[in-house]
Amino acid sequence: MRWNENGGYTGTIDIRTTTVNKMDGMIDVRKIHKFEECPEKALISKDLKSVDYCGSYMITKNTDDSIDKITTILFNSPSWGDKLMHMRDFFVGRFGLKTGKGENPNIADYYPIGSKANIFTVIDRNENEIVMAEDDKHLYFRTAVMKKETDQGTEIYLSTIVKFHNIWGKIYFLPVKPFHQMLMKSLLRSYK
Repeated sequence: MRWNENGGYTGTIDIRTTTVNKMDGMIDVRKIHKFEECPEKALISKDLKSVDYCGSYMITKNTDDSIDKITTILFNSPSWGDKLMHMRDFFVGRFGLKTGKGENPNIADYYPIGSKANIFTVIDRNENEIVMAEDDKHLYFRTAVMKKETDQGTEIYLSTIVKFHNIWGKIYFLPVKPFHQMLMKSLLRSYK
C-alpha cells in the first residue's frame, strides 16, 4: 500500500478486484463486483430473447458525473488494451471481420443515438445508461455503461452481452473472453 497524489492510500488487497482508498480519515474498500447477468431493468438487454454471454462489473464511487462523462472516461483504454486491440485487428482482418483500423475514437460531451461513443455505435440511451453495439459475421455484441444512485454512492456498471451468429463466434470468443474480462475490470479501476 502506498500514499497517492489524490490524498489516499492505494494498494492491492485482493489481487483480483479490490483497491483501498483513504477518505475523510476512514479506510474505504472499493471492490469491483462481477455479475453473470446485467443489472435489473438495464437497457442493454432490451429486446434480446437469448444471449450466449453476459458479464457485468460494478464499482461504487462518489461522483456526480453525467453518464456521457463516465462513458468517455471508462472507454479511454489503457495502453495494454490498445495493444491487444491492434493484435486482434491484425488477426481478424485476415478473416474478413470488422476491425477498428482507420477509426478515430469519438470523444464527446453527449452521445446521441446513432453516434459513436469511442469506436462503438450508440443504439440506445437515457440519462443513466448508454448502450453501444456492433454486429459482425461471427457475433453481435452490446456493451453498456450504467450508473445508479444509492445511499452508498454511485454504482457504475460496465456490462457486455454477446450473441454468437455461428460456430466462428464461439471459437473467436473463447480466447478473447479472459482478456475482455481483464479489460472491463481495468477500465472500472481507472475511473477516478
